[in-house]
Formats: sequence, C-alpha cells, structure tokens
Amino acid sequence: MSNNEEWDLIVKPKSSWFEFNFKEIWRYRDLLFMFVKRDIVSTYKQTILGPLWFFIQPILTALTFTIIFGNIANLSTDDKPKFLFYLAGTTCWNYFADCLNSTSGTFINNAGIFGKVYFPRLISPLSVVISSVLKFLIQFLLFVAVFIVMYFNDANLQPNKLMLLIPFLVLLMGIMGLGLGIIVSSFTTKYRDLRFLISFGIQLFMYITPVILPLSQFKGIMKKVVMANPMTPIIETFKAAFLGVPNDYSVNGLFYTTAFTVVVFCLAILIFNKVEKSFMDTV
Repeated sequence: MSNNEEWDLIVKPKSSWFEFNFKEIWRYRDLLFMFVKRDIVSTYKQTILGPLWFFIQPILTALTFTIIFGNIANLSTDDKPKFLFYLAGTTCWNYFADCLNSTSGTFINNAGIFGKVYFPRLISPLSVVISSVLKFLIQFLLFVAVFIVMYFNDANLQPNKLMLLIPFLVLLMGIMGLGLGIIVSSFTTKYRDLRFLISFGIQLFMYITPVILPLSQFKGIMKKVVMANPMTPIIETFKAAFLGVPNDYSVNGLFYTTAFTVVVFCLAILIFNKVEKSFMDTV
C-alpha cells in the first residue's frame, strides 16, 4: 500500500477520560428509545394489573405512611393534609431512588450486550433515567389530581410560584440519580456486594430526608444532617410549591444541590469512561 494512500476510517481507543459525546448518543437515538420501551414494558409485562401499578404503588405507600406515621404515631405534617403531604414526598423520592437503583446495575445487567456489539455505553443508564421520567410523570399527574380535589375542598393548601421550578427539580433528581448510579455501577464490576448495600442504603437514606417528617420537626445535629442531604432542598421546594408548607427552603439550598449534582455527574463520567474500557475482564 502506498504511503500516500489515506484510510477512510481509523479506529482508535479513547484517549480522554472525560468524554460525553452527545452527537454519538444522538446517532444511536433509535436504540435509546428501544431501551426505554424495553424498560417500561418489561417491568409489568407479566403482571395482571400492568401499568396500573404506576398509580397503585404511590397510593399504597402514601396511605401506609398516613396510617402508621400520621394517625398511629401522630407525627406532624405542618397542618397539611397527611395523605397529600406523604404523596408529595414519595413522588419525588421514588423517582430519585428508581434512577439510582436501576442505573447501579448498568455494567452487570448489560454485560451480555456490551460484550457482543458496540454502541455508546451511556445509552443504557440514560434509557433508565428517561423511562423513570415517564413513570414520574404518571405519578405526578396522580399527585396533581389529588391536589386539585383537596384544594377545592379547602384543605389549607397554598400553591405558589415555586411550581415554576418543578422541571428544574426533576432534572436535578434525574442527573443526581444517574451520576450516583453510574459511580456505584462502575465499582460493582469488581465488588458485587455494593449492589446489595446500595439497595438497603437507599431505604435508610429516605429517613434522613423530609419525606415522612417535615424539615421543621428536625432539631439540632439531626437537622444539620438532613440539610446536608442534597435531596432535602428538592423535596422541600416541591412541597412548598404545592402545599405552602413552612420550611427552611432557600435559594442557597438549591444552589448546594445543583453544585453537588454537577460534581457527582462529572465524577461519574470520569469513572464510567475509565471502567468501560476494561470491565469485561472483571465482570
């Protein structure tokens, strides 16, 4: 071959650890949408009630919290309707937890596909976040329906302009769950125990967020711990937007959560790009 002849395509390994190729992901958008459809259909494919579980799960959770924490334990909800208070918290928390739980198994769950064909690996966790957004929207519509009924029944609700921040809150939860999930997934290629630990940890993590108790009920060192939780400003803002719950919400809280989310996501991309080059040797 002549030295002057040029190659049509040069295949070479990635040299940069921090790479998020939007163009390549967009080229594979059909595969992304197929993964999203797979995630949604496979969840309830062999169930009797099917997609109705999207509505049943948050209702049962909020109802259980209302009976146990609201009526039996008589915990405060800042004089707001107990069922709506718990439904607001679980709607946000379920979305974040779903993103984190599902993306934490990215490498292990897709090892068979990753080892056979090339496509941008980030498509897999991204599909989980998108499918989780669709589930969140369904549960959010349920929350709005309950909110409207209670609002017109004079339930001491005070909706306000903070509702304009809802899309931003959803974006923060999705990116934060994606970033933390990718980090966990990268380490589970060597340490499978982390998968079980994160599943258990998420359940405990909920109790240091204002899902069951409003922020106003936490005192002293415990309040500082809860405020350090990056999900606290999101859930408090969501509740404040619809319920008008008195809280310590501040712009600084969302700035903190935004900064935390950006740092976690950047760190996740760095780790993901490093691990994806050699994970097939360890998974």
